[in-house]
Amino acid sequence: MGEIKNIVFDLGGVIINLDIPRTISEFNKLSTKPFESIYTQLQQSPIFDLFDKGQISESDFFLQLKDHLKEGVTNTQMKEAWNAMLLDFPIHRLQLLSSLKSKYRIFLLSNTNETHITQLESDLYKSRGYSNLEPFFEKVYYSCRIGMRKPDSDIFKFVLNQNKLNAHETIFIDDSPQHIKGALNTGIQSYLLPRDKDVSDLISELSLL
Repeated sequence: MGEIKNIVFDLGGVIINLDIPRTISEFNKLSTKPFESIYTQLQQSPIFDLFDKGQISESDFFLQLKDHLKEGVTNTQMKEAWNAMLLDFPIHRLQLLSSLKSKYRIFLLSNTNETHITQLESDLYKSRGYSNLEPFFEKVYYSCRIGMRKPDSDIFKFVLNQNKLNAHETIFIDDSPQHIKGALNTGIQSYLLPRDKDVSDLISELSLL
């Protein structure tokens, strides 16, 4: 490994604990057919990509979801089911980010949407006293606010170019294999975080602290 100056982190499953099956389970209670048929971590219906890119609003997203749900399901029920995957921010991971920030340029790059951002920022404030994640990163990139999403190479090039980063001096950490492949295609050193490993352990294995 050459000299590393920059680290780009995914959010869900890396910094915040995530339980996607929980959201699928909650939607299955509201659905007329298995929710897995339109949404999984590895693949999803175009409606989710559009929402992640900020190309449709929350109300449009929920309106389109209703086509797959039982009669009478409310937006509140859908929002609760959609946010069910968002769990906690372990304090040791936030402390890890603070430590890394003193040594590297660190960034957040997340496929997410305004509904999740609102919920996770509320949870972060209630549990840790921070109104958003900006204190922990040089720059936070949410797909819905820049109109691109992983694993498209454009989003990785955007982060590199906007911050004048050298890909070979940059590490990317994500828990989705397709995102790792997208980053590798742009020359970024990329590491898949296994489900049974904490990001702090991977940072230690890479001797970054």
